[in-house]
Amino acid sequence: MDSPSVTPRRSQRVQNQTAQSSSIPEANNTFTTSTPTSTPKMPSRRSPFLPTTLETGLLSIYPATLIIGTLFGLLDPATRSSPYNAATQSHYANTAPSYFAKKTNLFNVLFVKKGWAWVTFSYFFFLFTHPSTGPSLQLTTKRIKGALRWGILTAWWIFITQWFFGPAIIDRGFLLTGGKCELVELADAGVVKMGSAEQFLTGLACKAAGGKWKGGHDISGHVFLLVLGSMFLLEEVLNVVWRDARTREERTVVMADGAVKSAFVEAQPESILERSGEWTFAAKGVLGVATLSVYMLLMTAAYFHTWFEKFTGLTVALSGIFIVYFLPRIVPGFRSIIGMPGV
Repeated sequence: MDSPSVTPRRSQRVQNQTAQSSSIPEANNTFTTSTPTSTPKMPSRRSPFLPTTLETGLLSIYPATLIIGTLFGLLDPATRSSPYNAATQSHYANTAPSYFAKKTNLFNVLFVKKGWAWVTFSYFFFLFTHPSTGPSLQLTTKRIKGALRWGILTAWWIFITQWFFGPAIIDRGFLLTGGKCELVELADAGVVKMGSAEQFLTGLACKAAGGKWKGGHDISGHVFLLVLGSMFLLEEVLNVVWRDARTREERTVVMADGAVKSAFVEAQPESILERSGEWTFAAKGVLGVATLSVYMLLMTAAYFHTWFEKFTGLTVALSGIFIVYFLPRIVPGFRSIIGMPGV
């Protein structure tokens, strides 16, 4: 027969077990609510349409240079008092306010007038000697793609300034906006005997025929050449030698599946990337040509052309830069053909 003390102890033991089992869900609920359920978000990538920080700085140089030069031409007393020839878009040589205001200055004759030759020579010297593009003087895929980028911009330069299935785009634009050659006007007045075909051809080749342009809108060929050439060189060289990793990662591309990724997912092996930051003699030479181009752009802004002619020259030049350096970022097929500098 059980003693009276047994039942209370067993009852107390059962009550303790029941209390312990009922506390378990509460502990589980406490643990569940304290566990974070959100996951960290990946930072969004820069849009391929946008220039990188480096490119933004480079692109801002050109409008700033044109604004500073134009303001100097408006505010400088010597420039304001010097007679300006609207037909030649320059000051008269005998009263020019500066050596650089003369079309015969050596920098204009030997550098600007032969600007694309300087751009071409300096670029190919860099392209075929820099270690990031392969062994020196050997033909590699990177060098072929670099030559294709140069070829597209060379064709753009030819179309704008030299030939576009006949007259260059600058000449066509001049004629479409009412421009004429003074020899054509003399022929219309009966002073010079010329047939209609001769008048048309002379109007397109006015300077070659010894005449001068009159009227119409003349896109600044100097601004176009200097901006196109220098920005081309800076894009090609700085994207190779610039060492800042953050700036490198800013350049993004659209992949074939529509994803936006860093341009360096298509990059060369790391061993080549480590050598890409080398400031070789050729890289410094390219930088020298680009710097002199920007300086001559400043002289052009100060002494030649109207502000609107300079603006259109800038716009047409940057259109070519967009085709070669921004369009491939959003068109994978085009990028696979011409590549990207430094990748």
